[in-house]
Order: sequence, then C-alpha cells, then structure tokens
Amino acid sequence: MSDHFWSDKYPPNVPLDIDPDAYPNLMAVFDESIRKFGDKPAYSNFGVTITYNELDQLSSDFAAFIQHETNLKEGDRIALQMPNLIQYGIAIFGALKAGLTVVNTNPLYTEREMEHQFNDSGAKALVVLENLCDTVAKVLPRTPVETVIITRLFDMEAPLMRAVKNSAVKYVKKMVPDYEIPMSIRFTKALKKGRKYRPNIIKANPDDVAVLQYTGGTTGVAKGAMLTHRNLVANMLQIKAMLDPHLEEGREVMIAPLPMYHIYCFTVCCMCMMAVGAQVVLITNPRDIPGFVKELEQYKFTLFAGLNTLFVALCNNEDFRRLDFSQLKLTTSGGMALQHAVADEWKEVTGCEICECYGMTETSPGATVNPLEKIQIGTIGIPVPSTLLKVIDGEGKDIPLGSDQPGELCVQGPQVMKGYWQRPEETAKTMTDDGWLKTGDIAVIQPDGYAKIVDRAKDMIIVSGFNVYPNEVEDVVASHPDVLECAAIGVPDEKSGEAVKVFAVSKNASLTEEALRSFCKENLTGYKVPKYVEFRQELPKTNVGKILRRELRDEELKKSA
Repeated sequence: MSDHFWSDKYPPNVPLDIDPDAYPNLMAVFDESIRKFGDKPAYSNFGVTITYNELDQLSSDFAAFIQHETNLKEGDRIALQMPNLIQYGIAIFGALKAGLTVVNTNPLYTEREMEHQFNDSGAKALVVLENLCDTVAKVLPRTPVETVIITRLFDMEAPLMRAVKNSAVKYVKKMVPDYEIPMSIRFTKALKKGRKYRPNIIKANPDDVAVLQYTGGTTGVAKGAMLTHRNLVANMLQIKAMLDPHLEEGREVMIAPLPMYHIYCFTVCCMCMMAVGAQVVLITNPRDIPGFVKELEQYKFTLFAGLNTLFVALCNNEDFRRLDFSQLKLTTSGGMALQHAVADEWKEVTGCEICECYGMTETSPGATVNPLEKIQIGTIGIPVPSTLLKVIDGEGKDIPLGSDQPGELCVQGPQVMKGYWQRPEETAKTMTDDGWLKTGDIAVIQPDGYAKIVDRAKDMIIVSGFNVYPNEVEDVVASHPDVLECAAIGVPDEKSGEAVKVFAVSKNASLTEEALRSFCKENLTGYKVPKYVEFRQELPKTNVGKILRRELRDEELKKSA
C-alpha cells in the first residue's frame, strides 16, 4: 500500500498494513491471550468476574461436552441466543475449540425470524437464555436443531446464590414463561459433564467459517455473511493497530453495553479486547439506564463502546453525569451515524472524544476508523490498515480519490467476508471478482483521505444501529388480510435515529393503526415494528406500477424541515 492514496495520511504510530496470516485461526489468538493474561480478569457481569484462565477452563469444558455428549461434528453450526452474559463468551470460545461455526442470533427475534435463521444456517445446536424458551419451543420442531443448552441469568454465581437469584427471576419476577423442550440440558450441567473429558481442540484453517453473522446485506431478507477465521483475525489486528498506541496491555477496562450477537461488539469487545488482555464489563440490559449507571459506578473504566442513541440516553441521566470519568480515554461509536450535538455533549460530560468508526457485517465489521490523534466528527475516518476504499458512479466507474464527488462506497481488504452462506447470486451482486465489496452506501472521499457517508442504501432504515429492510416489513404488513398494498420508509426519530413508518392502503375501513402494529409485533423484532402507520387511498407509483418509496420519504422530509 506504500504508493497508495492513503500512504501519507496515517498517524506515524499506525502501520499501513497488518499481516492477516499472523495467526492461523482465532484460537491461536485466544491461546496467546491465556498465556499472557491468565490471571487477569476477562469478563465481568452481574457482579461476577472470571479470569482468562477460568475462561479457558470453562470453554474447554463446553467444547468437551459438545464433542463427547452430543452428535455435533466439526463444521456444524451452533446458534447462540442470549443477551450479554459471561456464558456467551464461554460458549463462543468453547464452540470454536470444538471446530463449530457460531451463528449469532438476536434474542429479540420472533418465531418467524428464528425459524428462518435456524433453517437457513442449518444450526444443529442452540444455546439460549431460559427467558426465551417459550418462543424457542414453538419453533424447534420446524428446524434442524437437535441439542438445546439452556442458561439462566445468574448461572455464573456460586451454587447457592445461583439457585436463589434464578428462582427469583422465574417465580417472583415472573420473567420466565412456561415451556417444554425435551432435548434440552442446563448450561451448568453441560459444563459439569464436559469437565469429565479432555477436549480435542480443533485447529481450524484460516478460510474455515468461524461465524455466520446474519444481515440483510444491502438488500432483501436476512442472509448469513460467512466470516472466516482469517477475516476476523485480520479485522481484530486492523482495529487493534489503530488503537494500540493508546492501549496498555492487561490494564484496560472496557464497558460493553452493545450486544455480543452484533458484529460490532463481537469483534471490538470480544476479540480486540481479548488480544490486549482487557477486562470486558458486559451490560445485559443497557435499556435500563439507572441499572446501567449503577454497574458503571463499580468500575474505573478506561474504554467505552456505544452508539448515538445510547450516548443520548446516558447524557440525559443525572447520575451518569456525576460518575468519575477520569480514567476514560477512548469511546468508540458505530452502527449508526454519530450526530455532532451528541458527540459534543458526550465530550462535555465525560471529557472524552468519540471515535466514530464505519463498517458492515460483511467487513467483519471494521472498514474505517477516525485516528484518535485527529478525529473529524461527521466523517467515518480513514481505512483501517491493509484496506482500500473507492467510490464508483452509477455506471460502476471509479471516481477519482479526493475529488469530493459522491458515489457508492466500495471496500477491499482481508476482512471482507467469504460471501453469503449458500447464496452465490447475492454474493455476486455485492462482491466483484477482484475482491471489492459494494456497500450500498453513498460517500465522498475527501482530499485529506477521510471518508464521509452522505447517504446510504436508498431504502435501508437504521433503528438504533440495527438494519431494517423495508421489503421484510412490507412482506409482513402485506400479509395482513385487510391490507391491499403498503410501503415502509425510515423517518427521523430523536431516540432511535430513525423509526419505521408504514403507508398502507386498507381494504377494510375499520382497520386501525394499533391493530396493524399489533399484527406486526407478532412477526417482527421490536425495532422493526412500525412506530407510525398512515392509511392512504393510494400510494405513489412509477408508470410500471412500482411503489415510489422515494416520494414518500421526500414528503416526510418536507414535513420535518
């Protein structure tokens, strides 16, 4: 990359390139961290902390259980469906030790979404939080899942406290609906069984798929992005290289409120922090801001990973504003656009600038980072090491770098996915033969090398950092017997950045907004459910009958102007 456009645009202490083959697989990174940081704290959650050595032992117990007590074989898929818990880390590394492919699954999924992901991935096993088991039980008979490992919120507590707290969750707080899953086993029992055996640690090849991370891609229904060991090792090294000058091995405390099932937290908080021996504080329910702040009071945290909506919620909490931020030196933001006013308030409250990053599930996810020495709010920074960017016009021709002319942003680097799972046609639409990934986002690359997103895939909606694809919402709304046709768009929202609005033409005048939203709640995860519904006599269309979402968006923009 020495003669490339960005050659003189990196800070002097950041390398232009990394070696994506420095480690053969993720477990090689894990093993090195255990050797270097064995006695250091690895994960903290609900007041419980485990060290790197304990993480190693527990994940080996999990791997041994998989290999000796189930029918799972190397290369099989295992779905993980739970919020941020220490058990997540144990299951991730245990599955990788056993040679399995991890399928990260959103715990908020509805039956329909779960069924699609389990079937599409061919998952043969599932690790799930007990609170979700009533929905899971309905789906399982229609999926290939054979083994279900059920964990509870306080499974990492000592036995007596575990029993007391888990019982309170189930019987006092009524947070666990009744369910019946005959082929299930408790997470704690699985670990105990596994402890009797010695695991056969699988040495994965660099191009083996480590994680199937589901995304809508740039269009359509959820697809599994195949992220290989080499992809994830590369991105870990790329992000680490950008942050390394500011990190101290074995001394960092990272606050992780973003879900580990989301690729941003998985790579940054799980992989990168492991490589520097950081203590990762897992926040199970970041929506509970008072509870979140109480957790923060217990730690002298140095690093924080968040996104725009979370920064807003925290800065509006008086107890948060009174916390001790003297040790905080790095805040990263990703998943959705960072607003200037939010970045300014965060710095005013915490004294720490926000480093905005950019990426996609398909890039493992990091593609660009703002160098900490020179953050430009409103931009996504410069490409991470060993990564190239370009923008192309509507005909697919390269736009000169540094011209400030907008075009579709394309990314090339070792972190770019292998492709979409069992979808070669979709892969071909997104990736070129010479390794460029077309992001669907419209960007400009400034003369100083910093990139700025000026628009994005024309139809995609981003709600609190999560991609919502109108086609999926419209498919559900259109399945209502009283809906003739519909269109979904994103509209500005103070809390979530954007919210889903549906325009519908009804065949039944008595159909109400609330009734249609209730119908959607049965089939869509919460953040995909329309916040607004507007009934119309007709929708704008092209001369061939295609609904014009752009016209609807333009109307909404005029209202808010």
